[in-house]
Amino acid sequence: MDGTQMPAAMAALTARYGAGAEPKAGPWNDTISLLLSHRSVRGFSTDPLPPGTLETLVAAAQSAATSSNLQTWSVVAVDDPAVRAELATIAGGQKHIEQCPIFLVFLADVSRNQRLSAEAGTELAGMPFLESFLVAAIDAALAAQNAVVAAESLGLSNVYIGALRNDVQRVAALLGLPAGATPVFGLCVGHALPGREGAVKPRLPQEAVLHRGRYDVNDAAHRAAYDPRMADFSARHEMGATTWTQRVIARLGTMKALSGRDRLKDALIALGFPLR
Repeated sequence: MDGTQMPAAMAALTARYGAGAEPKAGPWNDTISLLLSHRSVRGFSTDPLPPGTLETLVAAAQSAATSSNLQTWSVVAVDDPAVRAELATIAGGQKHIEQCPIFLVFLADVSRNQRLSAEAGTELAGMPFLESFLVAAIDAALAAQNAVVAAESLGLSNVYIGALRNDVQRVAALLGLPAGATPVFGLCVGHALPGREGAVKPRLPQEAVLHRGRYDVNDAAHRAAYDPRMADFSARHEMGATTWTQRVIARLGTMKALSGRDRLKDALIALGFPLR
């Protein structure tokens, strides 16, 4: 890293980890700076995006790694306002699903391979297993993250909508999905409304997630150091002055907090993923 890059790198690392918690600065470029500036946005302008934006984002998504080139994912661009409104309801009333100019639903999709199998008159013995679903879900996530980075490089904002998993069967019905295709998450893309640009949220110290050689379970001190930074961020952004520890307990501590996702396995089986 040359001297001209150091101030920008340290500013980005401070924003992501908090003052005093920055990891060692290393090689730096504009791509890394863009990645560290990621933030979720939940208020979008309804102004349309330039022609070809959707196709550009999908091209970036299709350029992501995919296991054995199976490409077991698909994406649905949802334009119908009525469908978007119902998806927003499924997601717990997230109105930005209705606002954003592009709303995408990324799918774990093995149905294409099932059609290929039928046309070839052969059985794909590996299809019914949990591994096939896992590969498809990972493929979808990698593709979506490529789309997110591409969008942010164009000055666009975004937010993932994992709450579509509250009722994957209803989402599948709304989108006309075949057996073997299921929603993994949604993605809002567009320009942030003024004042709703979001902020870089602090992450756990690197020492809590980076293990060198062997896994170290002694992370209590790192979590304790992170809690006040997360509480401060939450208070400044009117998210409630809760610590990260409190958020984890609230999100995973009750069945109610799962918002129906405790039934996800049965729903996936019903949608054509045997998960053996």
